[in-house]
Amino acid sequence: MARTPLTEGDGFGPVEVRVTRTDLVRYAGASGDFNPIHHSDRAARELGLDTPIAHGMWTMGRALSEVSAWLESTGRTPDDLAGYFVRFTRPVPVPDTAEGTAITIAGRVVTVVDDLAVVQLEVSLDDQTVLGNAKVEVRA
Repeated sequence: MARTPLTEGDGFGPVEVRVTRTDLVRYAGASGDFNPIHHSDRAARELGLDTPIAHGMWTMGRALSEVSAWLESTGRTPDDLAGYFVRFTRPVPVPDTAEGTAITIAGRVVTVVDDLAVVQLEVSLDDQTVLGNAKVEVRA
């Protein structure tokens, strides 16, 4: 597939992505992060949380997978990713229900300078940002 040029305003989303407790357990096994606040109601309550929360790195990784899927549609590969920056702004609570919770992910190219495009991500839960200042640098 030929590479489509990236220009300011290009982007994707919003895309709704669900996360369940089962996803958290799978991620814990894959990452080795078995902190009980990600799977135990008791541990979450002891820290003042209503329910276990998604791993920050799961949230970050899931957002990047949406960027990667979009970039693939422009003829790019993961090798074209040059950088990824986020700030964790609020936790993603995951109730013990079949549907879990949903985050919304969208991205837009905000600048293209030389051969580097900067994609600003909006990652939110119930219209509240969960990843702040989230940016992906892509070889344009």
